Parts: sequence; structure tokens; C-alpha cells
Amino acid sequence: MRSVAFIGVMVLLLCSCADPNPSKTISPPISVIFDTDIGNDVDDVLALDMLYKYLDQGSINLLGIVSSKDDHPWCAEFLDILNTWYGYPDIPIGVLYNGVSKEDSIYTEHTKYTKYVCDLELDGKPMFERKFDDYDKTPCSVDLMRKLLAGAPDTSVVIITVGFSTNISRLLNSEPDEYASLNGKELIIKKVKYLSMMAGNYERSEGLKEFNVYMDEESARNVFSNWPTQILVSGFKVGLSILFPASSIENDFNYVDHHPMVEAYRCYLPMPYDRPTWDLTAVLAVIEKDSAFFGYSPVGRVSVTPDEFIFQEDKEGNVTFLTVTEEEAQRIKKRFVTLISGIPESKSDAD
Repeated sequence: MRSVAFIGVMVLLLCSCADPNPSKTISPPISVIFDTDIGNDVDDVLALDMLYKYLDQGSINLLGIVSSKDDHPWCAEFLDILNTWYGYPDIPIGVLYNGVSKEDSIYTEHTKYTKYVCDLELDGKPMFERKFDDYDKTPCSVDLMRKLLAGAPDTSVVIITVGFSTNISRLLNSEPDEYASLNGKELIIKKVKYLSMMAGNYERSEGLKEFNVYMDEESARNVFSNWPTQILVSGFKVGLSILFPASSIENDFNYVDHHPMVEAYRCYLPMPYDRPTWDLTAVLAVIEKDSAFFGYSPVGRVSVTPDEFIFQEDKEGNVTFLTVTEEEAQRIKKRFVTLISGIPESKSDAD
């Protein structure tokens, strides 16, 4: 079901944020902070590839990348490698301290790709260049987010969060600091246009507790109860219905000998495998707001209990979920492959 009410709200929020023609530069670009649990799944890396390609197009300003996974220093170093390889070494990186750690993850056996890529060598030297040499000085995610928001024009920033709610919950609860005299909620109201999340089992299928929500349930509850702007959510089933094909990983990246995203994908699970595009959908819905890609649920509210993730329609609410038909899913899959398999500007001279 498509919600006329929500579409009206999103038109007001996003009218200057996207263009259905992905080859046309958007003016002005969308300012994005990307919040990722990098390392828990490889779809985060595919989503980052999309963001770097949008940077190449001039569609976005990627203000910063923050990690919600407490796996220092591998998260920061891996993100530094990606920034450098894609030609954006100066994008600031923030990391989570004293949060959900890799030992807490039910996917621990699959969280090795960040360290694996960081440790790869070629002729006795690191395979992938990186900018920093002291990752112990990486700023805290929330401190970086407050700094970036404080320096941004009012209501100009879209936060895209595709991992645990830890960072955005801590941002919401943050106190005034050297960057802003406003507390977290006041700063969000002043600077954030809306929040895009990959989270939740909207359909409550098979009693599944969705990973991003229930790895830090308290933070998710805080965000869904108290976040002061609109929230656009891509739920579990949307990304599950659109699989990124292993055939693309195997065939579409021969323009370079070594690609950090491809290396991460090959490490994550034994090839060949097609992977759900959970995090990619939360990015696409922001940068390419094309009615032919997604539908929208009615506006409502979310309750997070220890047992259930509950969505209830409410015209006074601030949460809307993406929906997708089979036809839309096929269009989105093609768009993902086209965008991600494209050669980034930093490698455009590669043979």
C-alpha cells in the first residue's frame, strides 16, 4: 500500500535531494553522514561503493563515515583503505568505543574481512594504500557526528544508518560540547533533514528478530521512541528480496588486479554466493528517490519490545517503511549492478 500522506511529506523533505536520472548531477548535492556496522556483513561495503560512485557523479557530499561496530582498529583502517582507494582519502572517519563488540555478534565467523583486507600484502608491502598510521587517534563516532552537524547548514543533512542504533542513540542523548551549544535532540532538529535506516522485521515474518535492532535493543528503542525527524526505514524483507549476484563480483571488476570490495566479498563467504542488499536499499532510497524503485507504507510509529518489532499506523507518527514489488525488485537489482560495476573515477585510467 502506498501512503499519499507520506509521499506528500517526503516531497517536502526531498524535493531537492534526488533526480530520477542517475547520470544527471544533482544540485545541490545531498549531504550525507553514513553510519555503518562495517564488518558484520558485506552489504555495507557494497553500499559504500554506491556512495563513492555518487560522489563521483556529484550527487552527494559524504560528510563523514562512522562505525557502530566496536572492532577497533580494523573498522577504521578498512574504511581508510576504501576512502583512499576510491579517491576520497580526506573523508573523516569515526569509530565506536565501548559499544557492541565483535564477540557479541552472532555472525562472528563472518566478521573477518576487515582485518583480512587490511592485512593483504603484495610483494611484501600492503596491497591497499591507506592514509593514517595511528588509528588510536580516530575520533569517537558521536563526537564526529556532532562536529559535522554543527558545521552544516540547517536541515541539510541526511543520516543513513545501516547498522546498530548505538551511534544515533548516543547522538540523540548527547550533551552540548565544543562543537555545539545544543544538546543532541536540539542539534538533530536544527540540522538533520531526516533519518534513513536499515532496520526491523516490519512484516514480523517467522518470528525473526532483525539483527540491527536486537544487537542493541535499548538504543533502537530510544531512537524509535524519541527521534525528532522523519524516519524512512528499509526493513528486513526489502533487502532480502533483492540479491546482489556473485556473477557480477566474478566478472565485472577486471579493470583492476585488486579491488578492496571484491576482496572483502570473497572473504565473507565461500564463493559463489548472492547476497541480500539490505544496506544498499537504504542508500538508494535517499539518493535516487524514484517512484519506480520503491513504494511506501502508511506513516506510523514503531515499538521495540524484547520480543517484537511492532509497527502501527498513525498519521501523527514519523516512521515510514519502504515496500517493494517483484517488478520493482528487478529494476533495483539492475540499478545496483550497473552502479557498483561501474569504474570509479579514481581508477578511470586503469586498463
